[in-house]
Amino acid sequence: MVSGMNISYDSYRIFYYVAKYQNVTQAAGRLMNSQPNITRAIKNLEGALGCQLFLRSNRGVRLTPEGEKLYAHVAPAVEHIQAGEEAVAADQSLQSGIVTVAASEIALRCCLLPVLGEYRRNYPGVRIRVSSHSTAQAAAALRDGLADFAVVTAADDLPKGLTQRRVKDIQEVPVCGEAFSFLQGKPLTIKELSQYPLIGLGPDTASFRFFSRFFSRHRQPFHLDIETASADQILPFVREGLGIGFVPEEFLQEISPRASVRVLSLAVPIPKRPVLLLKRERQVLSAAARKLNRMILP
Repeated sequence: MVSGMNISYDSYRIFYYVAKYQNVTQAAGRLMNSQPNITRAIKNLEGALGCQLFLRSNRGVRLTPEGEKLYAHVAPAVEHIQAGEEAVAADQSLQSGIVTVAASEIALRCCLLPVLGEYRRNYPGVRIRVSSHSTAQAAAALRDGLADFAVVTAADDLPKGLTQRRVKDIQEVPVCGEAFSFLQGKPLTIKELSQYPLIGLGPDTASFRFFSRFFSRHRQPFHLDIETASADQILPFVREGLGIGFVPEEFLQEISPRASVRVLSLAVPIPKRPVLLLKRERQVLSAAARKLNRMILP
């Protein structure tokens, strides 16, 4: 090929189909073009390359040696581009694709899981990757480009460069087992509550900081007798009578009515906590991620 030659992709695409079908009429039908236009394009390509690419006969066309050499290079390129076009089209129609979500445990349980179930039923071809973290870890994973977006409970120390949208509010309640059922029947003050063993997530979590501030506003320290590694572990400890825990109301919906968990009432209710959807600023989401994003937001 002569250096600096400017031949369009359409010319090579026409050449590819004529060579593939060995018939100008069939190639014209595949390309939804007229036979004279296809013939003219081939002649222009031959003129630009300075060689004959096809031998013509009444039965169709066949490649010359020069045409064979060109086809060996053009065919993989055209087929690779077509595969890319088909992959993009499949992603846009949500027949395929990957969505990666970083989520804090409470946000996952209280908000994200039902949406993921509906999403999978509607778009089974899309792969979903969910990583469960603390709020700070989920935000860091998003910042570092390891997730398309994050769903977390609100926190004060979110990294810069992230945008946030409120998804919903969750209400947490104090719960106990039968060992502390005598506390039922009257609203408890925070001072009274702090006299009993408390169960919850450790100091490096947004939940701990949230309850620390809540207790501090009522001039009471927030000390945990048992620190759990996950929110899911709070209720088993509570059922065994090891103390009083704080869980979202959604956690209680999965408990059998016969389970030995009691909800306590407080003189001052626990403030609701927002669940947020985080994205990187100026981030462009894939079609699959955009759809899940819209399903999560109210």
